Amino acid sequence: MTTSKPARSGFSGWLIGRLPILSAEVLALAALLLAAVGDSRLWALPPAVLAIGLLGWTWRGALGGGSVSSGQSLVVRILLLACAYLLSAVHGGPDPALTVAVAVAAVAILGESPLGAVARSVYSVSAHLPGITARAFRRPNTSRVVMVNGAAVVVVLGCAFIGTLGVIALAVSAAALALVVFTGSQALTRVRARHASETKLLDALTAYEPAFLVHWNAPAGTAYQIAMWLPYLERLGKKYFVLVRSEANFNEVVGLTKAPVVLRTGLTDIDSVIAPSLRAAFYVNTATKNNHVIRYTNLTHIQLNHGDSDKVPSHNPVFRVYDKNFVAGQAAIDRFAANGVKMPAEMFAIVGRPQVENVAIATEPISSIANPRVLYAPTWAGFYTDSNYSSLLVGYDIIKALVARGCSIVFRPHPYSLRSADLARECGRIRTLLAEDRRVNGRPHVFGPEAETKMSVVDCFNASDVMVSDVSSVVADYLYSEKPFAMVAVSTPAATFTDSFPLGRASYVIDAYGGRVRGLDAALDDLLGRDPLDTTRRDLKKYYLGDIPAEQYAQHFVDEASRYV
Repeated sequence: MTTSKPARSGFSGWLIGRLPILSAEVLALAALLLAAVGDSRLWALPPAVLAIGLLGWTWRGALGGGSVSSGQSLVVRILLLACAYLLSAVHGGPDPALTVAVAVAAVAILGESPLGAVARSVYSVSAHLPGITARAFRRPNTSRVVMVNGAAVVVVLGCAFIGTLGVIALAVSAAALALVVFTGSQALTRVRARHASETKLLDALTAYEPAFLVHWNAPAGTAYQIAMWLPYLERLGKKYFVLVRSEANFNEVVGLTKAPVVLRTGLTDIDSVIAPSLRAAFYVNTATKNNHVIRYTNLTHIQLNHGDSDKVPSHNPVFRVYDKNFVAGQAAIDRFAANGVKMPAEMFAIVGRPQVENVAIATEPISSIANPRVLYAPTWAGFYTDSNYSSLLVGYDIIKALVARGCSIVFRPHPYSLRSADLARECGRIRTLLAEDRRVNGRPHVFGPEAETKMSVVDCFNASDVMVSDVSSVVADYLYSEKPFAMVAVSTPAATFTDSFPLGRASYVIDAYGGRVRGLDAALDDLLGRDPLDTTRRDLKKYYLGDIPAEQYAQHFVDEASRYV
C-alpha cells in the first residue's frame, strides 16, 4: 500500500527538532568559557553573536504572530547572562550596575515558567450563555514577555562587551522584570474571573434549561465535523449547548453557532454542565473524551458521526457504547455485521444524510456533456496505516490524464492533507499543473482557497459533472447526485476492491495499488463516456443513503432526533 513517509520519532526526531537550540546552548557555553579564560573580551564575541543569531532564528515565527517557548531558550539566555557577568568581572573589574542588571534579568527569565503555568489557566468558560458575562478571558501574551527578556539579555551582554553603560542595562532589565510582574498580575486576575464564572455555570445552565448537548473534542482545524450537524440540530427547535474540551475547539465553534458554547477540559469538570433538563447528548465523532459524558446514564447518547464510508473507522466496535447510532442507510448497519461487530438492531436508526438535501441531481447523461467538470476530492493518509486510502501520491497522474481529455477540474483535498509533507507536496504539484493549464488553455479550473474554503462540499458537488475520489464519506454523499464517479484503489488491488469496499460497485475503480496507476484510460472511458453503472448507482443510493422521499429528506432526521429531546 502506498503511504506517506512516517514522521521522524524517538531520539532522532527530538534531536533534529532541538538542533538549533542545542547549537545555541553550545555556543553560549563557549562564550562563557572564553569570557573566563580569554585575554580579551573580544574572544567571547563570535560565539555570543552566533548564539544570539540562532536564538533569533528560532523565534522568527513570533514576528508573524506565532508563539515563543520560554523553556527551550532559558538555558541559552542564562548562559549569556553569566557570560556578561564574567566579562565585567574578569576584564576591568565588576560594574555594580551591570551586576545588578544581570541578576534582575535572570530573575525575569526564571519567572517565565510560573507565569506560563498561570497563563495556561486562563481560558473562556462559556460564550452565548445567559447569566454569565460574555467577556472572553483572553490569555496574557507570554510570548511578548519572553522576547522582551531576550532583548534585555542582548542589551546586558552588549554593555558587558563595551565595558560601560551598566545603568542602561539595569534600566532595561528592570523594565523586563516589571513586564513579568504586570503580566503575572493580569493572568492572576483573569484566573480569578474564570473561577467566578465556573461557580455560576451549573446555575446558569439550569436556568437556561437545555434539552440536549452536543459534545465535541477533536484536533484543531476539524470544525467541519460539527459544522455539518449544527444547522440540523437547530431545526429541532429545542434549547441546547455545545460542550467542547479544548480552547482550539471553543474558538472554532463560537463562530459557528449562536447557541451557548461551554469549555470543560477535565473529567471532573463535567458535573458542572449536566443540567437537570438535559435528556440527550449528541456526538459527531468517536473521541476518547466522549466517555466523560457517556457515563451519565440519565441521558440518551446518540452518535451522529461526521460521514458514512466503507473505511475501517466506520465499523469501529466503539460505536457499541452509544444508546443510538444514527446512520445514513442500511449499508452502515450491514457494514458492522460484515466486519464482525455485533450490534442489536435497536441501536441503529436510519436517518439519511441531511447534509445532501441541497445536492443537485443529474439531469443529463455524462456522455452528452462536452468538456465535463471533474471534482477531484482525495482523502488524507489517516492516523494509521490500515486507514490510509489517499490517492494523492498518484493524483498528479490522474489529473494530468483528465486535463488531456479536455476536462476542467475542481480540486478539493481533505484539510488534513497538509499534515503530511508528502501529501502537501502533491497538492502543490496539482495546483501548479492546474494553474499552468488555466493560463495556457483557459480552462476554468477551481482550486486553492476558492475550492477549499469559499465553496462548501455541496457547492463542489453541484459544480461538477463527475467525481474522482477515494474510500471516503464524500463518495457516499456524492451518490445522492446520481452522477458518475470513480474511486482510486490504494489499499487493495482493484480486482478485490469491492470485497472490502462495497460502494465500489457503483464506482469506476482506478487501480493504484502499490503506488502505480494501472487501467486509467479504460476507467476514464467509462466514467466520462457510456457510463454502464448508471442503474447501479441509483439502486445503491437507497441502500447507502436511505429510502427517504427527496422532499422530506432532511426532515426525516429532524423527526427521528426529536424523539429523544
